[in-house]
Order: sequence, then structure tokens, then C-alpha cells
Amino acid sequence: MLEPDFVINTRTSYDTIADGYATQFKDEFQRYPLHRALLTWFAELVGDGPVLDVGCGPGRTTGLLHSLGVDVAGVDLSPGFLAIARAENPGIRFTEGTMLALDQKPGSLAGLLANYSLIHVPDEALSEILAGFHRALRNGGYLWVAHQVGDEPRHMTEAYGQEIDLVFRRRQPDFLAAALSAAGFELRLRVVREPEDGELTPHTILVARKRPDSDVL
Repeated sequence: MLEPDFVINTRTSYDTIADGYATQFKDEFQRYPLHRALLTWFAELVGDGPVLDVGCGPGRTTGLLHSLGVDVAGVDLSPGFLAIARAENPGIRFTEGTMLALDQKPGSLAGLLANYSLIHVPDEALSEILAGFHRALRNGGYLWVAHQVGDEPRHMTEAYGQEIDLVFRRRQPDFLAAALSAAGFELRLRVVREPEDGELTPHTILVARKRPDSDVL
């Protein structure tokens, strides 16, 4: 099956800048304590798991959840990111794949994270991906979505001295909340924080629960 251009461009770009990205964000949970606190709360919601970190990048969020006692695995489309994730987290399973073709059994997950991984997905593919998340989660399972806030996409062609082709699709929290509701989720948390030093936009974190009556959707 032919992959969409956004998947190919995202994989190629992150492979190109994997080392630079991982170095820049090595201390991300020290820099963003609110993010860490909310992930700790998410870990309490999902209990032992299992949980899947979709678009896990270098595995920092996966590693944090693992340290909190969650049975968590990571999936990413970038072999460069996965090499870093495996080296830093030898006790966690990381696999190569895309959110368009998750291989989890239906209803098998207690939680799923899309931690800044929907930001490269065009609007026309969003409903298909959220439907896949919905299938993978058990009734009452939790979905975490972190995203930059905005109305216009940002196209980056250079980062860390390398040529890339990445489109960052900023979205409003109301848009994301409506997409989650349409996909069979009920919103449980919506947080918007202002930009930290070096950031260009506010950020939002949404946590939603799969509705027990939504398998008919």
C-alpha cells in the first residue's frame, strides 16, 4: 500500500534530525513540569496498562510512564528515533509503524498517547486515525492528545542545520475536542498553557475517555 506523502515526509525529516532533536529535548520534563505532572495523573488513570505511545519519538514520554509503573510500549515511523529510544530505554518495547495501521487487537489498550504526534497529520486523515485509536482502546480507556494551538500551519524546511520537509498543523482545542467527540470519546480534561521561553504558540493537552456505548460508531 502506498504511504501518504505526509507519512513519508515526516519519517524522512525526523530521521534526518533525530540526534539534534533528542539532544535539544533531553531535559523536557525538567523544562515543562506541568506536562510531567499531567502525565503522572494519566499514569494513575490507566493503572498497569497496557498503554501505547503512538509517535513516541526518542521515547522520553514512554520512559517516564514506564518509570511510573505503567506497562507501556512505543511505536514510531522513524528508525532514527527508535534507535535512540531503544538505547535509552532497554526495558521497553519499541516498534516501527504508523498511526494509520496500528496492529493492536481491538479493545486491548487501557490507554493511548498521541503526544505531539497528530501535529503532522492533515485534517482529512484525522478521523481515520482517531477511529483506529478508538478501536484499539477498551471501553473506558483513555486517550491523551498534546498539540500546539493555532489556526495556521507552519512549514519547516530546515532544522539543526539539515534540510527537512515538515508541516506542523496547529489546531484549536475546540476543534480537537469536537473531533474526539465525533470519534466516540468523551472529554475529561482540557488544559491550555501559554508559551514557554523559545515556544511560538500556546499548547493544549486533552485527555478523553472511550465512551462505553461508542463501539457502534
